[in-house]
Amino acid sequence: MRWTLKTKPSEDKVKHLAQALNVEDFVATLLIQRGIETFDDAKNFFRPSLEHLHDPFLMKDMDKAVSRIELAIENQENILVFGDYDVDGTTAVSLVSSYLKSHYPNIATYIPDRYAEGYGISFKGIDFADDNGFSLIIALDCGIKSIEHIAYAKEKNIDFIICDHHRPGEFLPDAVAILDPKREDCFYPYDELCGCGVGFKLIQALGTNRNETIQDLVPYLDLVATAIAADIVPITGENRVLAYYGLQVINSDPRPGIKALVHQVKKKTLDITDVVFIISPRINAAGRIKHGNHAVELLTEFNFEQAQQFASEIEQYNSDRKDLDKQITKEAFQQILTNNEQDRFSTVVFQEDWHKGVIGIVASRLIETYYRPTLVFTKSGDKYAASARSVKGFDVYNALDACSQHLEQFGGHMYAAGMTLKAENYKTFKEAFEKQVEETILPEMRTPEIEVDAEIDFADITPKLVRILKQFEPFGPLNMTPVFMTRDAKDTGYAKTLGGEDEHLRLFIKQSRSLGTDGIAAIGFGLGKKIDIVKNQQPFQLAYSLAENEWNGTVTTQLMLKDIRTNDN
Repeated sequence: MRWTLKTKPSEDKVKHLAQALNVEDFVATLLIQRGIETFDDAKNFFRPSLEHLHDPFLMKDMDKAVSRIELAIENQENILVFGDYDVDGTTAVSLVSSYLKSHYPNIATYIPDRYAEGYGISFKGIDFADDNGFSLIIALDCGIKSIEHIAYAKEKNIDFIICDHHRPGEFLPDAVAILDPKREDCFYPYDELCGCGVGFKLIQALGTNRNETIQDLVPYLDLVATAIAADIVPITGENRVLAYYGLQVINSDPRPGIKALVHQVKKKTLDITDVVFIISPRINAAGRIKHGNHAVELLTEFNFEQAQQFASEIEQYNSDRKDLDKQITKEAFQQILTNNEQDRFSTVVFQEDWHKGVIGIVASRLIETYYRPTLVFTKSGDKYAASARSVKGFDVYNALDACSQHLEQFGGHMYAAGMTLKAENYKTFKEAFEKQVEETILPEMRTPEIEVDAEIDFADITPKLVRILKQFEPFGPLNMTPVFMTRDAKDTGYAKTLGGEDEHLRLFIKQSRSLGTDGIAAIGFGLGKKIDIVKNQQPFQLAYSLAENEWNGTVTTQLMLKDIRTNDN
């Protein structure tokens, strides 16, 4: 594990912002590191406003999309809302379909089967639309590369509106409208929306024709915030505003489906991390284990008792998902050892009976041990299908593109992607991918990194600082939880390991240079092996974030440890 202290901004900038905001210099430093350099920047950051959302008609083709939907409503056409089976896709389908249904009855939803149809728009889905009299399909979180599928639909006189956020290929499909802020010819001011975010811009545009204000659309933001959290998009610009207000909806008046999921968790207030680890995996579990339709049923159900029943079923899917995840991860580790592949530049593993719904999670698990770009394959029909995950700084999408001659299809982002290939091409692709990674990955990308925002003393950790940092929320990419480092920490004699295998560490520590302060509690998940450094009686260094811990009605600050190392590092 390497620690990297972020570059300090210029002293003049820091002093100027610190004075303007009446905060400590290092708080001003944290803000400047996030691109916040002026009083107005800070005001927008600390006080997100729905007024900061952009005009949806600035997005290329938005006028065409709205006109086609309004024409469909006027002509009493049947509209099919189609989306991917993951959190972003199912929340987007739930959002757009429930909005349209509140104005027009002839709306249905379609989520492709992960196993029978695979990712994105499917021929089976188009056939379903044709057989059931749908003349317009709105595709969400997919479709930007579906050139053949859109052409097939056109032959059947079915129009498509695509709402996507993935990178387009060389050519665009022949759809009525393509809403994707990553289009090269789209000059929408913010291009980091998730699929559900693009869906929200569509209903925002539709709402203007109905004299609806942004306040009328706030109830849909619980879905948008859930998708933003799950899809790991930057928490900047519009995403920050949407996530901020979406969390308020989740914590005050969420739709029955989300309320039913939260109801099973004994937590009063959820933050973005809770959405990532509590709500998202459960919504995802439906598409992974059973079918994404179950997630849409839950998220569009307005009877709370019925929603509780759906949530209970999804809870079981999530439990099944955890069991599969553990088993497949164990088998994948064994395969790496058996093949003596511990020292490669990439991980590529395959077993034909691995459950397709959890291979992405398994890829992430493998990265925790072997820190390198990872692909986990399983058999899907007569082909092999994989989920890819990457490490910080390495673009796995570009690496796959360089090996695309061995693939049938692929798509995704810098850090996560999916692909299929013919069985006979697996070994050739595996070596081509390894070679591509070896030639392009930088040495520093092969070691996990902790980015440290600032070095501080324990004396700097005041209630005021904790209050200010809480206002940095919601956290996420490009606005991660601030990480601090402190030198000269000393154990007060209470260090102990926790967990069945002593994997966690509990400390109560002081700092020699902050003699006026009391000791401070710290917890380090997965750091049990570091107890020897702590008990060595020598000063040590900590990398940590700050959190509040509530116990018996008393709230205290504790350190959430990222790493511990000796003082001479």
